[in-house]
Amino acid sequence: MAYKVDADKCVNCGTCDSECPVDAISEKSDKRWIDAAKCQSCGACSGVCPTEAISEE
Repeated sequence: MAYKVDADKCVNCGTCDSECPVDAISEKSDKRWIDAAKCQSCGACSGVCPTEAISEE
């Protein structure tokens, strides 16, 4: 199952970007966005998010 970003919690810090092994995370409308088609559901991004804005769908 892919991960998603809660836009209300995301502060666009970019910490998650460098943790994603498949480059599924990008910036969209001043927030981070995870491409579900690319996401491998590894959870690396969720583990480093300082605002806990990333969770499984």
